[in-house]
Amino acid sequence: MKKQTRKEQQPSRVVFEGLEAFARREIQKRLQELLEEEITEFLGRARSERRVNIDEPRLYRNGHGEPRRLTMSLGTIELRRPRLRGQAELEKRFESRLLPLFVKRTQTVADAIPELYLHGLAEADFDLALRGLLGDEAPLSASTVARLKAKWQLEWEEWKQRPLPSDIVYLWVDGVYVKAGLERDKAALLVAIGARSDGSKEILSVVPGHRESTEAWSEFLRDLKARGMNCPKLVVGDGHLGIWGALRNVFPESAEQRCWNHKILNVLDKVPKKQQNAARMLLRQIPFAEKKEDAEKLKIKFVNWCQQRNLSDAARILGSDWDRMMTFYSFPKEHWQHIRTSNPVESPFAALRLRTNAAKRFKKVENATAVIWKMLMTVQQNFRRLKAPKLLKEVLAGARYVDGIRRKEEKRTEDAA
Repeated sequence: MKKQTRKEQQPSRVVFEGLEAFARREIQKRLQELLEEEITEFLGRARSERRVNIDEPRLYRNGHGEPRRLTMSLGTIELRRPRLRGQAELEKRFESRLLPLFVKRTQTVADAIPELYLHGLAEADFDLALRGLLGDEAPLSASTVARLKAKWQLEWEEWKQRPLPSDIVYLWVDGVYVKAGLERDKAALLVAIGARSDGSKEILSVVPGHRESTEAWSEFLRDLKARGMNCPKLVVGDGHLGIWGALRNVFPESAEQRCWNHKILNVLDKVPKKQQNAARMLLRQIPFAEKKEDAEKLKIKFVNWCQQRNLSDAARILGSDWDRMMTFYSFPKEHWQHIRTSNPVESPFAALRLRTNAAKRFKKVENATAVIWKMLMTVQQNFRRLKAPKLLKEVLAGARYVDGIRRKEEKRTEDAA
């Protein structure tokens, strides 16, 4: 067996140490070849070949344009677009599918910017953070982010006017508060997420409101209705009175469910810290009861526990708006974990707290809204679907349930039909 010389062994060491640069060079070389192949395919002939049909347009290769930088997740490379002479005779000019005009970065890199912003990277840090990963020539900087935010503002304006689906079964609503730099009072961003009949969840609206008032929520819901959204079968929200008053104005047929997480926190606020763990254990059992009757018994158990410790305020808060706390028992048991709380709204915003707190850097709340919307669009890609989508279609059709089970007489009537 022939023994390798030191010179023959050298390339593998060099390739490994300069792997990133080597990969970028190879990709640049291959992409440049693909650009040339695009022109060959468009012309129907290779370089230096003559036209076969004299009736074909008189098109010729005309060198290359200035080097173009393209930033990919692997780094930044330079490409030169081939040019054509004689395109004035064509009805439709040649456009590269590989390297469209004015594109400076791949979609993967463009999508990474809101992801990085979501995880706390500030505008001024983009240049420093990304140069090492994408190369010194990467067209990313604070000004790049500023331009993207302006673009997001236009996209958000267009997005909030789009038609809405008409198969919304459940609707979660909530408000997140943002304090901007020049504004004294916090403003609420009103948010709605809908569950469609196929089990998917979709962000329907994100708009600023001066406060979570009945008037603000009524205007919010009227906009959803005007853009085609149907009357949802159930609306889930926190204890703020504004949304419930607005529902009576716009969607009076919708059932109403108060968030159990908010309710438990409100009750615990009236319990001394030393006793909160015991209270929390009792409270959490209530919404997980198998039947509404069992939940009522657990409520009485907690009230008795409060009376023994002179915690009447905690018992009173638990009992307030009780009927609205029990609504989920009138819907399929398979959906209870989704509709007992407003977590579908709370969970995305939990990931955005860094950015919403940092929104003070914006002079106006409207300027922060588009950025928060863009980040929510990123989070939406990971939304989990609801279980048992077949039951969603039944609920939308008007099926009624008792303790999570469909009423037997309704099921018999449907089977007979």
